[in-house]
Amino acid sequence: MDRNELIKTYAGVRQMTESLCAPLETEDYVMQTDDDVSPPNWHLGHTTWFFERVILHQFTPGYEPYDGAFYFVFNSYYESFGQRNLRSRRGTLSRPTVREVYEYRSEIDRLMGDLLETSDEALFAKIAPLVELGLNHEQQHEELLMMDIKHILASNPLRPAYDEPMRVESLGNPSRPFAPPHFIEFEGGISEIGANGDDFSYDNERPRHRVLLEDFALMDRLVTNAEFLEFIKDGGYRNPLLWLSDGWATVQARDWTSPLYWEERDGRWYEMTLTGLKSLNLAEPVCHVSYYEADAYARWAGKRLPLEGEWERVAVVQETTNCAGNFLEDGNLHPIADAQAAGPRSNVVRQLFGDVWEWTGSAYLAYPGYKQEEGPLGEYNGKFMSNQMVLRGGCCVTPRDHIRTTYRNFFQCDKRWPFTGFRLASGR
Repeated sequence: MDRNELIKTYAGVRQMTESLCAPLETEDYVMQTDDDVSPPNWHLGHTTWFFERVILHQFTPGYEPYDGAFYFVFNSYYESFGQRNLRSRRGTLSRPTVREVYEYRSEIDRLMGDLLETSDEALFAKIAPLVELGLNHEQQHEELLMMDIKHILASNPLRPAYDEPMRVESLGNPSRPFAPPHFIEFEGGISEIGANGDDFSYDNERPRHRVLLEDFALMDRLVTNAEFLEFIKDGGYRNPLLWLSDGWATVQARDWTSPLYWEERDGRWYEMTLTGLKSLNLAEPVCHVSYYEADAYARWAGKRLPLEGEWERVAVVQETTNCAGNFLEDGNLHPIADAQAAGPRSNVVRQLFGDVWEWTGSAYLAYPGYKQEEGPLGEYNGKFMSNQMVLRGGCCVTPRDHIRTTYRNFFQCDKRWPFTGFRLASGR
């Protein structure tokens, strides 16, 4: 990315974050409704802290911090950068105020603009990769911001809406069930997955390497609300034989009976969305389910979840390098139904990108030959390669230009507040 393009991209990403906060009331900015949820005000500050602490602090001679206390308040998990406020206590901070955080963003943006415009070629070559990383980091937080805003508003008994109704109408509830899912077969063999390093990628996507896949079949679309409702009606949440041990313990401890944000009232199902409480659309992909729930459904259906190598193999075979799908910029802020689900069958796997992050059956581990980034940025991905599962494809609140075929997201098995769903796979 050349200098002018990087400056333009920097401005665009930073503005996008602020535009996502525009519908909020001041009171919304400081709410924290769960240990996993961060207040919007903290997201605004943390993404700014990244540019100040990682770039300005290092590459501006004699740099004086904007506010030394912000180094503590807005650090997330970078132990090598010093102490930090605990994640679970981010919602206890009424200061810095929302106004002060916006002023902080403005000043750091001014300083970053000066640095990008005036640095000589040697310095620009050093900072450009870090700026690109910082922008991708902020796009991750744009997605997290929307996840957290949804949880904050859904936790309010008034069920307030974040934004106007969806800009693109999803398919209505079908008067009759969709045709059964179609499983498309793929031959096994040796495949290559992972990023080759030519374009931006996180270290956990590298190196590109070979994997051995058995013959397999992949569901042509995502599992829908209607299908998951059948799992519920069949006693899926009451049958311990369908669940991993940890999953069953979690179901019992947290009294799960349906996906997060589902509500049953007088025999009818509703779902909380970013546009308010809506009747459950049976045609839409099921969303906000944990890995445990996805795995239990797969067992109930006599199938399994795809391996990440299988998922990427299919994405490459279908030449979906443009990653077309329902993303943040489309303004739906919610998964939409597969328009072709009721049509004639084809040998195309649909909804690979956007709508929901897809749980895979692959543990989040280092690729063979993985080399963790040096210095503090080595804490970005590598230290989380334990007790988490890989998700693929992005979701309806992922920025479109942030996703790619090799992107590896990851969460613990019990997490449901992300926009997570799944499709099924089987052996051939």
